Amino acid sequence: MLPNPMPYFQDLKDPRRETKNKLHKLSDILMIVLCAVLSGIEDWVGMEEFAEEKEAWLRGFLELPNGIPSHDTLSDVLGRIDPDMY
Repeated sequence: MLPNPMPYFQDLKDPRRETKNKLHKLSDILMIVLCAVLSGIEDWVGMEEFAEEKEAWLRGFLELPNGIPSHDTLSDVLGRIDPDMY
């Protein structure tokens, strides 16, 4: 069994503003992207499709309070994280 990667994400600052439109947890977005990439997915649309197909499995360890984020949300959030901050 592999170690849980979630603790590595806990210190990441969410780059999004606090608004009512912030529907998805940063940790959920990061785990979806990580799982998709480890499964060989290389594009944002594919990541969204992967998450939709694996939603039941993902809900076993993610909250997903507002369902699966769109490919635009995945791309936007990851694009806002400043790699020089970490």
